[in-house]
Amino acid sequence: MGIFERFLSVWVGLGMLAGLAGGVLFPDLFTFLGNLQYAQINMVIAVLIWLMIYPMMMQVDFSSIKTLHRRPKGLVVTLVVNWLIKPFTMALLAIFFIRYLFGGWISPSLGDEYIAGMVLLGVAPCTAMVFVWSQLTKGDANYTVVQVAINDLIMVVAFAPIAALLLGVTDITVPWDTLLLSVSLFVVIPLIAGAITRHYLHRKGSKQDKLDKLAATLKPLSIFGLVGTVILLFGFQAQTIIENPVDIVLIAIPLLIQTYLIFAVAYVWMKKWKQPHNVAAPGAMIGASNFFELAVAVAISLFGIHSGAALATVVGVLVEVPVMLSLVAYANKTRNQFAVEVP
Repeated sequence: MGIFERFLSVWVGLGMLAGLAGGVLFPDLFTFLGNLQYAQINMVIAVLIWLMIYPMMMQVDFSSIKTLHRRPKGLVVTLVVNWLIKPFTMALLAIFFIRYLFGGWISPSLGDEYIAGMVLLGVAPCTAMVFVWSQLTKGDANYTVVQVAINDLIMVVAFAPIAALLLGVTDITVPWDTLLLSVSLFVVIPLIAGAITRHYLHRKGSKQDKLDKLAATLKPLSIFGLVGTVILLFGFQAQTIIENPVDIVLIAIPLLIQTYLIFAVAYVWMKKWKQPHNVAAPGAMIGASNFFELAVAVAISLFGIHSGAALATVVGVLVEVPVMLSLVAYANKTRNQFAVEVP
Protein backbone atom coordinates (compact mmCIF):
# COMPACT_ATOMS: atom_id res chain seq x y z
CA MET A 1 0.00 0.00 0.00
CA GLY A 2 1.47 3.33 -1.07
CA ILE A 3 1.71 6.55 0.89
CA PHE A 4 -1.47 7.89 -0.72
CA GLU A 5 -3.63 4.97 0.44
CA ARG A 6 -1.88 4.52 3.80
CA PHE A 7 -2.59 8.09 4.88
CA LEU A 8 -5.85 8.60 2.95
CA SER A 9 -7.82 9.58 6.06
CA VAL A 10 -5.16 12.20 6.83
CA TRP A 11 -5.40 13.67 3.33
CA VAL A 12 -9.19 13.78 3.60
CA GLY A 13 -9.02 15.45 7.01
CA LEU A 14 -6.62 18.07 5.67
CA GLY A 15 -8.93 18.52 2.68
CA MET A 16 -11.87 19.21 4.99
CA LEU A 17 -9.88 21.86 6.88
CA ALA A 18 -8.58 23.38 3.65
CA GLY A 19 -12.09 23.55 2.23
CA LEU A 20 -13.48 25.29 5.32
CA ALA A 21 -10.59 27.77 5.39
CA GLY A 22 -10.83 28.41 1.66
CA GLY A 23 -14.58 28.93 1.78
CA VAL A 24 -14.17 31.53 4.54
CA LEU A 25 -11.08 33.30 3.19
CA PHE A 26 -11.91 33.15 -0.53
CA PRO A 27 -15.71 33.07 -0.75
CA ASP A 28 -15.83 34.63 -4.21
CA LEU A 29 -13.58 31.94 -5.65
CA PHE A 30 -15.71 29.13 -4.25
CA THR A 31 -18.88 30.89 -5.34
CA PHE A 32 -17.50 31.05 -8.87
CA LEU A 33 -16.52 27.36 -8.81
CA GLY A 34 -19.87 26.44 -7.29
CA ASN A 35 -21.73 28.15 -10.12
CA LEU A 36 -19.99 26.01 -12.74
CA GLN A 37 -22.84 23.55 -12.82
CA TYR A 38 -25.47 22.08 -15.06
CA ALA A 39 -28.62 20.30 -13.86
CA GLN A 40 -27.48 20.80 -10.25
CA ILE A 41 -24.25 18.89 -10.96
CA ASN A 42 -21.03 20.81 -10.42
CA MET A 43 -18.80 20.27 -13.42
CA VAL A 44 -15.54 20.65 -11.47
CA ILE A 45 -16.60 17.96 -9.01
CA ALA A 46 -17.76 15.84 -11.94
CA VAL A 47 -14.25 15.95 -13.41
CA LEU A 48 -12.71 15.04 -10.06
CA ILE A 49 -15.09 12.12 -9.58
CA TRP A 50 -14.31 10.98 -13.11
CA LEU A 51 -10.61 10.93 -12.21
CA MET A 52 -11.50 8.72 -9.25
CA ILE A 53 -13.56 6.11 -11.06
CA TYR A 54 -11.83 5.88 -14.45
CA PRO A 55 -9.01 3.63 -13.15
CA MET A 56 -11.57 1.15 -11.87
CA MET A 57 -13.55 1.18 -15.10
CA MET A 58 -10.41 0.08 -16.92
CA GLN A 59 -10.60 -3.17 -14.94
CA VAL A 60 -14.11 -4.03 -16.20
CA ASP A 61 -13.99 -7.05 -18.49
CA PHE A 62 -17.17 -7.06 -20.58
CA SER A 63 -16.63 -10.68 -21.56
CA SER A 64 -17.06 -11.76 -17.93
CA ILE A 65 -20.16 -9.67 -17.17
CA LYS A 66 -22.38 -12.20 -18.95
CA THR A 67 -21.46 -14.80 -16.29
CA LEU A 68 -22.53 -12.70 -13.31
CA HIS A 69 -26.02 -14.21 -13.29
CA ARG A 70 -24.40 -17.27 -11.78
CA ARG A 71 -23.93 -15.27 -8.56
CA PRO A 72 -27.36 -13.69 -8.03
CA LYS A 73 -27.29 -13.53 -4.22
CA GLY A 74 -25.08 -10.44 -4.10
CA LEU A 75 -27.49 -8.57 -6.35
CA VAL A 76 -30.48 -9.70 -4.28
CA VAL A 77 -28.92 -8.36 -1.07
CA THR A 78 -28.04 -5.04 -2.70
CA LEU A 79 -31.51 -4.50 -4.16
CA VAL A 80 -33.49 -5.54 -1.08
CA VAL A 81 -31.39 -3.41 1.26
CA ASN A 82 -31.43 -0.37 -1.03
CA TRP A 83 -35.13 -0.36 -1.91
CA LEU A 84 -37.04 -2.28 0.76
CA ILE A 85 -35.03 -1.40 3.87
CA LYS A 86 -32.90 1.73 3.53
CA PRO A 87 -35.58 4.34 2.68
CA PHE A 88 -37.78 3.25 5.57
CA THR A 89 -35.07 3.02 8.23
CA MET A 90 -33.93 6.50 7.23
CA ALA A 91 -37.45 7.87 7.62
CA LEU A 92 -37.87 6.21 11.02
CA LEU A 93 -34.51 7.42 12.33
CA ALA A 94 -35.12 10.94 11.04
CA ILE A 95 -38.53 11.19 12.67
CA PHE A 96 -37.34 9.71 15.97
CA PHE A 97 -34.30 11.95 16.34
CA ILE A 98 -35.48 15.22 14.79
CA ARG A 99 -39.11 15.24 15.90
CA TYR A 100 -38.84 13.58 19.30
CA LEU A 101 -35.29 13.32 20.68
CA PHE A 102 -34.17 16.73 19.40
CA GLY A 103 -37.63 18.32 19.32
CA GLY A 104 -36.74 20.74 22.09
CA TRP A 105 -33.97 22.34 20.02
CA ILE A 106 -35.62 22.36 16.59
CA SER A 107 -38.91 24.03 15.63
CA PRO A 108 -41.55 21.62 14.21
CA SER A 109 -41.66 23.28 10.78
CA LEU A 110 -37.89 23.31 10.39
CA GLY A 111 -37.70 19.78 11.77
CA ASP A 112 -40.10 18.56 9.08
CA GLU A 113 -37.82 20.04 6.42
CA TYR A 114 -34.79 18.33 7.93
CA ILE A 115 -36.68 15.04 7.91
CA ALA A 116 -37.64 15.54 4.26
CA GLY A 117 -34.02 16.11 3.27
CA MET A 118 -32.88 12.98 5.09
CA VAL A 119 -35.64 10.94 3.46
CA LEU A 120 -34.47 12.09 0.03
CA LEU A 121 -30.97 10.89 0.89
CA GLY A 122 -32.38 7.54 2.00
CA VAL A 123 -34.20 6.98 -1.29
CA ALA A 124 -31.09 7.60 -3.42
CA PRO A 125 -28.45 4.82 -3.28
CA CYS A 126 -24.98 5.73 -4.46
CA THR A 127 -23.98 5.84 -8.12
CA ALA A 128 -20.56 7.49 -8.56
CA MET A 129 -18.62 7.29 -5.31
CA VAL A 130 -19.30 3.57 -4.87
CA PHE A 131 -16.73 2.92 -7.59
CA VAL A 132 -14.16 4.63 -5.37
CA TRP A 133 -15.15 2.58 -2.31
CA SER A 134 -15.11 -0.58 -4.42
CA GLN A 135 -11.62 0.17 -5.67
CA LEU A 136 -10.34 0.87 -2.15
CA THR A 137 -11.72 -2.48 -0.94
CA LYS A 138 -10.42 -4.39 -4.00
CA GLY A 139 -13.96 -5.05 -5.15
CA ASP A 140 -14.92 -6.98 -8.27
CA ALA A 141 -15.08 -4.20 -10.87
CA ASN A 142 -17.40 -6.17 -13.16
CA TYR A 143 -19.86 -7.01 -10.40
CA THR A 144 -19.83 -3.47 -9.03
CA VAL A 145 -20.78 -2.06 -12.43
CA VAL A 146 -23.71 -4.46 -12.66
CA GLN A 147 -24.85 -3.64 -9.11
CA VAL A 148 -24.78 0.09 -9.83
CA ALA A 149 -26.41 -0.25 -13.26
CA ILE A 150 -29.37 -2.25 -11.91
CA ASN A 151 -29.82 0.22 -9.05
CA ASP A 152 -29.86 3.10 -11.52
CA LEU A 153 -32.52 1.38 -13.63
CA ILE A 154 -34.69 0.83 -10.54
CA MET A 155 -34.10 4.41 -9.42
CA VAL A 156 -35.68 5.71 -12.62
CA VAL A 157 -39.03 4.15 -11.72
CA ALA A 158 -38.88 3.84 -7.91
CA PHE A 159 -37.34 7.08 -6.64
CA ALA A 160 -40.37 9.31 -7.09
CA PRO A 161 -43.04 6.89 -5.73
CA ILE A 162 -41.05 5.96 -2.62
CA ALA A 163 -40.09 9.58 -1.93
CA ALA A 164 -43.72 10.65 -2.38
CA LEU A 165 -44.91 7.92 -0.02
CA LEU A 166 -42.45 8.79 2.74
CA LEU A 167 -42.81 12.57 2.38
CA GLY A 168 -46.59 12.34 2.34
CA VAL A 169 -46.95 14.32 -0.87
CA THR A 170 -48.40 13.33 -4.19
CA ASP A 171 -46.37 15.41 -6.61
CA ILE A 172 -42.64 14.71 -6.60
CA THR A 173 -40.83 16.35 -9.48
CA VAL A 174 -37.86 14.21 -10.42
CA PRO A 175 -35.11 16.31 -12.04
CA TRP A 176 -34.58 13.95 -14.96
CA ASP A 177 -31.72 16.03 -16.34
CA THR A 178 -29.83 15.54 -13.06
CA LEU A 179 -30.57 11.83 -12.94
CA LEU A 180 -29.72 11.08 -16.55
CA LEU A 181 -26.68 13.34 -16.68
CA SER A 182 -25.28 11.79 -13.48
CA VAL A 183 -25.68 8.26 -14.81
CA SER A 184 -24.05 9.29 -18.08
CA LEU A 185 -21.15 11.14 -16.47
CA PHE A 186 -20.41 8.72 -13.66
CA VAL A 187 -21.24 5.34 -15.21
CA VAL A 188 -21.68 5.31 -18.99
CA ILE A 189 -18.88 7.62 -20.16
CA PRO A 190 -16.12 6.31 -17.86
CA LEU A 191 -17.21 2.74 -18.63
CA ILE A 192 -16.86 3.40 -22.36
CA ALA A 193 -13.52 5.13 -21.77
CA GLY A 194 -12.31 2.14 -19.77
CA ALA A 195 -13.40 -0.26 -22.50
CA ILE A 196 -11.55 1.79 -25.14
CA THR A 197 -8.44 1.76 -22.95
CA ARG A 198 -8.61 -2.03 -22.54
CA HIS A 199 -9.10 -2.49 -26.27
CA TYR A 200 -6.15 -0.24 -27.08
CA LEU A 201 -3.83 -2.02 -24.64
CA HIS A 202 -5.02 -5.39 -25.91
CA ARG A 203 -3.86 -4.44 -29.39
CA LYS A 204 -0.46 -3.59 -27.93
CA GLY A 205 -0.13 -7.01 -26.26
CA SER A 206 0.37 -7.97 -22.57
CA LYS A 207 -2.88 -6.22 -21.75
CA GLN A 208 -3.00 -7.05 -18.01
CA ASP A 209 0.58 -5.95 -17.34
CA LYS A 210 0.01 -2.68 -19.14
CA LEU A 211 -3.33 -2.20 -17.35
CA ASP A 212 -1.68 -2.74 -13.97
CA LYS A 213 1.07 -0.27 -14.79
CA LEU A 214 -1.40 2.33 -16.02
CA ALA A 215 -3.60 1.85 -12.94
CA ALA A 216 -0.58 2.32 -10.67
CA THR A 217 0.35 5.49 -12.57
CA LEU A 218 -3.16 6.91 -12.26
CA LYS A 219 -3.63 6.01 -8.59
CA PRO A 220 -2.27 9.36 -7.27
CA LEU A 221 -4.71 11.15 -9.58
CA SER A 222 -7.54 9.09 -8.12
CA ILE A 223 -6.61 10.15 -4.59
CA PHE A 224 -6.23 13.73 -5.79
CA GLY A 225 -9.76 13.54 -7.19
CA LEU A 226 -11.16 12.34 -3.86
CA VAL A 227 -9.35 14.97 -1.78
CA GLY A 228 -10.19 17.68 -4.31
CA THR A 229 -13.86 16.75 -4.11
CA VAL A 230 -13.74 17.04 -0.31
CA ILE A 231 -12.08 20.46 -0.50
CA LEU A 232 -14.74 21.78 -2.87
CA LEU A 233 -17.69 20.34 -0.94
CA PHE A 234 -16.51 21.84 2.34
CA GLY A 235 -15.55 25.10 0.64
CA PHE A 236 -18.97 25.46 -0.97
CA GLN A 237 -20.70 24.95 2.38
CA ALA A 238 -18.19 26.70 4.67
CA GLN A 239 -20.54 29.52 5.67
CA THR A 240 -23.43 27.13 6.25
CA ILE A 241 -21.28 24.94 8.49
CA ILE A 242 -20.03 27.89 10.51
CA GLU A 243 -23.45 29.52 10.86
CA ASN A 244 -25.37 26.34 11.78
CA PRO A 245 -22.97 24.19 13.80
CA VAL A 246 -25.56 22.84 16.25
CA ASP A 247 -28.18 21.93 13.66
CA ILE A 248 -25.53 20.27 11.50
CA VAL A 249 -24.48 18.07 14.42
CA LEU A 250 -28.11 17.17 15.18
CA ILE A 251 -28.79 16.25 11.55
CA ALA A 252 -25.53 14.32 11.29
CA ILE A 253 -26.32 11.96 14.19
CA PRO A 254 -29.21 10.01 12.55
CA LEU A 255 -27.38 10.10 9.21
CA LEU A 256 -24.33 8.50 10.82
CA ILE A 257 -26.44 5.82 12.49
CA GLN A 258 -28.24 5.11 9.21
CA THR A 259 -24.97 4.74 7.29
CA TYR A 260 -23.46 2.26 9.73
CA LEU A 261 -26.76 0.40 10.13
CA ILE A 262 -27.32 -0.13 6.40
CA PHE A 263 -23.72 -1.18 5.88
CA ALA A 264 -24.01 -3.69 8.73
CA VAL A 265 -27.25 -5.19 7.42
CA ALA A 266 -25.88 -5.69 3.90
CA TYR A 267 -22.40 -6.77 5.01
CA VAL A 268 -23.63 -9.36 7.52
CA TRP A 269 -26.23 -10.66 5.08
CA MET A 270 -23.57 -11.06 2.41
CA LYS A 271 -21.43 -12.98 4.88
CA LYS A 272 -24.32 -15.27 5.89
CA TRP A 273 -24.95 -16.03 2.22
CA LYS A 274 -21.23 -16.82 1.78
CA GLN A 275 -20.57 -14.12 -0.78
CA PRO A 276 -16.94 -13.34 -1.59
CA HIS A 277 -15.52 -10.16 -0.10
CA ASN A 278 -15.01 -8.53 -3.48
CA VAL A 279 -18.79 -8.72 -3.96
CA ALA A 280 -19.88 -8.11 -0.35
CA ALA A 281 -17.88 -4.94 0.33
CA PRO A 282 -18.99 -2.92 -2.74
CA GLY A 283 -22.57 -4.19 -2.33
CA ALA A 284 -22.69 -2.93 1.26
CA MET A 285 -21.12 0.38 0.21
CA ILE A 286 -23.83 1.10 -2.39
CA GLY A 287 -26.56 1.24 0.23
CA ALA A 288 -24.45 2.92 2.91
CA SER A 289 -23.54 5.87 0.67
CA ASN A 290 -25.94 8.15 -1.17
CA PHE A 291 -26.59 9.65 -4.59
CA PHE A 292 -26.20 13.12 -3.09
CA GLU A 293 -26.40 15.01 -6.40
CA LEU A 294 -29.96 13.76 -6.93
CA ALA A 295 -31.03 14.27 -3.31
CA VAL A 296 -29.73 17.85 -3.24
CA ALA A 297 -31.38 18.67 -6.58
CA VAL A 298 -34.79 17.34 -5.50
CA ALA A 299 -34.59 19.10 -2.10
CA ILE A 300 -33.86 22.42 -3.80
CA SER A 301 -36.62 21.97 -6.38
CA LEU A 302 -39.23 21.01 -3.76
CA PHE A 303 -38.31 23.20 -0.81
CA GLY A 304 -35.88 25.87 -2.02
CA ILE A 305 -32.15 26.38 -1.86
CA HIS A 306 -32.23 27.91 1.64
CA SER A 307 -34.60 25.31 3.11
CA GLY A 308 -33.93 22.90 5.93
CA ALA A 309 -34.35 20.04 3.47
CA ALA A 310 -31.52 21.36 1.30
CA LEU A 311 -29.34 21.80 4.39
CA ALA A 312 -30.00 18.20 5.48
CA THR A 313 -28.94 16.84 2.10
CA VAL A 314 -25.79 18.94 2.24
CA VAL A 315 -24.98 17.56 5.70
CA GLY A 316 -25.35 14.11 4.17
CA VAL A 317 -22.68 15.05 1.64
CA LEU A 318 -20.35 16.39 4.33
CA VAL A 319 -20.47 13.33 6.59
CA GLU A 320 -20.35 10.74 3.81
CA VAL A 321 -16.67 10.76 2.86
CA PRO A 322 -15.11 10.38 6.35
CA VAL A 323 -17.74 7.84 7.39
CA MET A 324 -17.31 5.78 4.24
CA LEU A 325 -13.55 5.80 4.69
CA SER A 326 -14.04 4.27 8.14
CA LEU A 327 -16.21 1.56 6.57
CA VAL A 328 -13.59 0.95 3.88
CA ALA A 329 -11.01 0.43 6.64
CA TYR A 330 -13.33 -1.97 8.49
CA ALA A 331 -14.11 -3.91 5.32
CA ASN A 332 -10.43 -4.32 4.53
CA LYS A 333 -9.67 -5.54 8.07
CA THR A 334 -12.44 -8.17 7.91
CA ARG A 335 -11.63 -9.46 4.42
CA ASN A 336 -10.45 -12.87 5.68
CA GLN A 337 -13.84 -13.54 7.32
CA PHE A 338 -15.51 -13.97 3.93
CA ALA A 339 -15.64 -16.71 1.34
CA VAL A 340 -12.77 -17.10 -1.08
CA GLU A 341 -12.98 -14.38 -3.69
CA VAL A 342 -14.10 -15.36 -7.16
CA PRO A 343 -11.84 -14.01 -9.92
